[in-house]
Parts: sequence; structure tokens; C-alpha cells
Amino acid sequence: MRAVWVLAGILAWSEWLNRRWSRTLVTAGDDGGSEAVVVLGYRNRGPTANAVNRWRVRAGLRSLAGDDTRVIFSGGVTGDGPAEAQVMADYARRVLGYGGRLVLEDRSRTTWENVTNVIPLLEDVDRVKIASQPAHALKARAYLRRRRPDLAERLARADDYRVGEWLLVKPLLALYGLWTLRRLEPGERAPWHRLRSAQLP
Repeated sequence: MRAVWVLAGILAWSEWLNRRWSRTLVTAGDDGGSEAVVVLGYRNRGPTANAVNRWRVRAGLRSLAGDDTRVIFSGGVTGDGPAEAQVMADYARRVLGYGGRLVLEDRSRTTWENVTNVIPLLEDVDRVKIASQPAHALKARAYLRRRRPDLAERLARADDYRVGEWLLVKPLLALYGLWTLRRLEPGERAPWHRLRSAQLP
């Protein structure tokens, strides 16, 4: 019985942490205006979308709100196949039947490059969402804030966290997230209303 409670505690902790990450460094809502949803690629070395990228595409598409929207797939070549952006776009079109606007950013090999290279594609939208695993999306939002604080003001929450989704692997995602976020400033891991008063560079 004790093992059950320990497992339940671990799962609850990982749910809480992922939920918190998904809501950190976001300030805009879903009401009105134009929108761009940026979907970040993950280590796609073949011609078809891997499991992580398939989920990220689904999370990106379910994050869309309103009529004036576009999806930006970001990711370069990481293996012998096409760029991750192209692989994800093909999955969105051919498998999920997405018929809306999409843009490919196919040069990036790192999260920093993802953020840097999509900036020109975000200038004319009112709202920006970044879809990935919650910790990775938070890292990208922090990078966008470092590069362009004005665009970071337009960040809204993507639908990349749902209770019970990835349930059994969420503890691993939480631990990996803590490791990947270790280089962020403490304020960059705080809710936006606290961050804005911290006067970070």
C-alpha cells in the first residue's frame, strides 16, 4: 500500500510541475487577433514523423484558436531524411488533415536557433504560442524573452499540457525538464506577473 501512495505522489508531483511549466512566461489570452503557433521539432532522423513529433504536431493543432491563425513548423535536418519542419508539415497535412496556413522554418538545429529563426515570422501576429513538451516550450519562451521582450509580451499558453496525458512517463519528463531548465535564471521559471516586476535583463 505504501508503494501505491509513493507512486501516486510521484505522479501528482510530475503533473503539477508540467502544468506549472505550461503556464509560465505567458501573458496573452485567446481572445481575438491573429495568432501563430510554433511547433518545435525533436530529433527526427527519418522521412516520417517520430512519436514525439507526432504528439507535438497534434498539440500544436489543438492549440489553434480563432480564424486568423498560422502554424509554424520549426526544425532543420538532423539525419538522412528531410528537415523536421517538412516531416511535421507532411504529418499535419496527410495524416491529420490540417488544411490551414502553415509556414516552414527548416534551418534550426537547436532550441536557440528555433527561436531566433522564427522571430521574423512572428512580427505581424498578436499572439504567439509555442507547442512542445511543457519544459521545452518554457525554455523556448525564455529564449524569446531574451531575444525579443516585445514579442514575449504576446506569448499565450499552448494546449501542450493535459491532465493524464503521457501519465506514466511524466515523472521522467519532469526530471528531464528540471535538468534542461537548470541554466535558466530563477525569474525565468517564475509566473509572468512576478517576472515583469523583477527587472531582469
